[in-house]
Amino acid sequence: MNYNEIKKDAKSRMDKAVKHLQEMLRSVRTGQASPALVENMRVDYYGTPTPIGQLASISAPEPRQLMIKPFDASVLGEIEKTIQKSDLGINPSSDGKVLRLTLPQLSGEQRSKYAAKVKEMCEEGRIAMRNTRRDLNKAADQAKKDGELTEDDNHRLHEEIQTLLKEYEGKINEIQDKKTEEIMSV
Repeated sequence: MNYNEIKKDAKSRMDKAVKHLQEMLRSVRTGQASPALVENMRVDYYGTPTPIGQLASISAPEPRQLMIKPFDASVLGEIEKTIQKSDLGINPSSDGKVLRLTLPQLSGEQRSKYAAKVKEMCEEGRIAMRNTRRDLNKAADQAKKDGELTEDDNHRLHEEIQTLLKEYEGKINEIQDKKTEEIMSV
């Protein structure tokens, strides 16, 4: 790998880590109802675990309510069971055609628990990026050993990867602060 390939790979992998983190955080509950809370839950649909988002339309008609309307009414019971088994702690109400989920207010203890979960998920993202740094520094060292990079280029590449890591860790900190604020606001 040459200098530009390693640098490009570093940026690409760190971008992916941030995007993955943002996707994971969508499922963490805040004070508002969000279709993201349930859309990736998997339901047994004819023997295949299928995300609810592919089986139904999910909307938030009110700030603390979700409405799930399956495209195939026969799967309504399975969706209901999946939500009851989840860690959301919500008992859906069904009228035979749609499921309504009313989200209770979060207690201070629950808010703290969800904020801690966000912190943990963000730390996992940081660890993934540090592992990326380690792997790419090894690739740069190997390229230097193979004669593809000079000593100066290798040193500069290590510094640029470190700078990139700091930039992306800053992004994760912003994401964490924003999500924690959403959870803690009443």
